[in-house]
Amino acid sequence: MQNAPATADPRPLDSRELAVALMDISADVRRKSHEGTGVPALSNAAFDIVRVVESNPGITVAELATRLGRQLSNVSTQLKELVIRGLITRKHDPADKRFVALHPTEESLGIKTVLETAWSDAVSKGASQLTEDEREQLRASVPALRHLAEILGREADRSGQ
Repeated sequence: MQNAPATADPRPLDSRELAVALMDISADVRRKSHEGTGVPALSNAAFDIVRVVESNPGITVAELATRLGRQLSNVSTQLKELVIRGLITRKHDPADKRFVALHPTEESLGIKTVLETAWSDAVSKGASQLTEDEREQLRASVPALRHLAEILGREADRSGQ
């Protein structure tokens, strides 16, 4: 059960404004922080696949397609590239060869660490130009944003079932 805020803000959440701000931040952080990392470029579609597999080792191709809201054939094609590049492995179930579990490789996990550090640096650099009150508002918003991401992820899973 979630605790209600001590003082509720009477203003409604502007979901459109929040969504646009999050998309702008995401695009800028990804674009600006990739330079100088030495990490080979990936398309957004391939990058999304890698992130989902890293967060859900053992996920199947069908589950991955559902989670991403994409056609199975498109995901399969992109997975072939990622396997060739050494970022994802496919492991067949010995009992049922049709069942394939996807796992990140050590290289993929290393890239994740490099990129997450670069993202953090980019956000820190931008946040240093905010007021202390604005930085505190951002710190306080992280749990709610993580919870929102979890909810949206679950909804994506349910919509594909």
